[in-house]
Amino acid sequence: MSEKIKAKKPFYKRWWFIVIAVIVIIGAIGSMGEEDADKVETTSPVVEETADEKAARETKETEDKVATEQKALEEAAAKAEEEKVAQEEAEAKAKEESIPREHKSALKKAESYVETMYMSKAGVYDQLTSEYGEGFPPEAAQYAIDNIEADWKESALKKAQTYAETMDMSDAAIYDQLISEHGEKFTPEEAQYAVDNL
Repeated sequence: MSEKIKAKKPFYKRWWFIVIAVIVIIGAIGSMGEEDADKVETTSPVVEETADEKAARETKETEDKVATEQKALEEAAAKAEEEKVAQEEAEAKAKEESIPREHKSALKKAESYVETMYMSKAGVYDQLTSEYGEGFPPEAAQYAIDNIEADWKESALKKAQTYAETMDMSDAAIYDQLISEHGEKFTPEEAQYAVDNL
C-alpha cells in the first residue's frame, strides 16, 4: 500500500507554478524597459555653464537692471518737469488774471514808447502819469516800469543817434539833452554809454 502512495512534488516544481513565474518575470522585464525608455525620452542632457558664460550672463542681467532703473528715473524726472511746468503756467495764468486791466494797458503803452520813441525809464513814467499824457494812476505806471523788459542803455544810444543824425548835435550837447530834467531824463551812466557808443 505504501507503494501506491506517490510522493508529492514541491509546489515550485509543478508546471503551473513555473508558467506563472515565467509570465511574472517577462512582465517585470517589459515594464523595466518602458521605464528606461521614458527616462531616456524625458531626461534632457544638462549643459554646464562655463565661467565666461556665467560672467556674461550676470553682466547682461546687471546691464538690463541698470537700464530699467535709468529709464524709470528718466520717466520720473520728465513727469516731475511736466508737473513743474504745468504748475508754473497755472501760477502765471492766475497772476495774469489778477492784474488789473489798467495796469496791463499801462505796460503795453510803456513798451510802445520804448520801442518807437526810445524813451528813458523816468520819461516813460512821467508820460504815463501826466495829465497831458496818458493819465494813468501812479500804481499802474509803476507796474509798467517794474515789468517792462527794456535795455535803457540801448534806448539812450538810439535816442543819441537820432539827435546826432537829425540835429547834428555835439557829444556834449547830446549828453546834456539825454540827462536833462526837461529833456530825456536818462541816468548819467546811460547817457555816457550812449555818447561813448555813437
